[in-house]
Amino acid sequence: MLYRVIDATELPALVSAFMESYEVVAPVKSDQGYSFEAIASPDDVELAYETTIASPKKYFLPPVETLMTFDVADNSVTDFAAEITPRVIFGAHACDINAINRLDLVFKDGRYPDPYYVARRNATLIVGISCMPTATCFCHLWDADEARFGYDLFLQDLGDKYLVSISSVEAANILEAACNPRVATDEDRFEFRQATRRRQESFNGSIPDITDVAMLMDAFHKDPYWDELGGRCLSCTACSAVCPTCFCFDIQDTFDPDGKTGRRERVWDACTAPQFAEVAGGHNFRGDGRTRVRHRMYHKLNGFLANHDRMLCVGCGRCVKACKANINPIEVLEFFERKGAEDVQ
Repeated sequence: MLYRVIDATELPALVSAFMESYEVVAPVKSDQGYSFEAIASPDDVELAYETTIASPKKYFLPPVETLMTFDVADNSVTDFAAEITPRVIFGAHACDINAINRLDLVFKDGRYPDPYYVARRNATLIVGISCMPTATCFCHLWDADEARFGYDLFLQDLGDKYLVSISSVEAANILEAACNPRVATDEDRFEFRQATRRRQESFNGSIPDITDVAMLMDAFHKDPYWDELGGRCLSCTACSAVCPTCFCFDIQDTFDPDGKTGRRERVWDACTAPQFAEVAGGHNFRGDGRTRVRHRMYHKLNGFLANHDRMLCVGCGRCVKACKANINPIEVLEFFERKGAEDVQ
């Protein structure tokens, strides 16, 4: 890994340099909060942002995408060739970079790579930015508060300068051309350690740090708690809509008005949707909120870990804000904390 330092005043020049060859997507401020959007000017970028409403996942796995087109009249199928835009995701927090790394495990690095996802991923550079946690952040519990890989540049804010971690030649060349990077000094490294310590000390201490969460998910799989938690669920699927790691999808055939041609589309889906586990004949394997909510939490905190050695949840806290029924992993951690207290008594 290569480290360099740039002045904060050079940041607009770096953004502009990326914009010459790429579509730059960055956090921008709106009436509702912050969101990742394509920018028209470096002035649009808001790097001192709290967690965005939704993650940049949509730029790798769109909410709706065409997989193929078909013609019923001549029974023909045509592979759909999507236009891939060279893109830079500028200003992603560590939790979102780790979320993309988890999506890579599913769609890029698995036994059957998804060509649509891989094409977008390979055409995208990622520039990360350091952050300070909010009251609903718990990424440090899942080891997702630091991005060790999965980015091209990572900027650690040191006030009037940035310590830049460089991990790709392409991004390094653009940095070199746009800025005047210099070798980090002992003073820069000291300031980096100080900034890291401030960040670590800023996490919400009231969120329980529970060990062996995956094992506890098994141990309390049939606990009445899931009836209470699942009973609150409104099946609105807001949690999966904002989650940076949810990747469930449905396949739908959509006909054009003439009824002869159409397209097959991949559409985001959610395991908390009532019809998600319904099969032919009408049977629903998870027909109530209890089983759906439990399944979602189990996949986040146990099932994915068993296959990929890391939690699927990255502790970004988006679901904490999005759910109107207060259903989220923090609630599960607090449940485990209560159970531990009962055992002590």
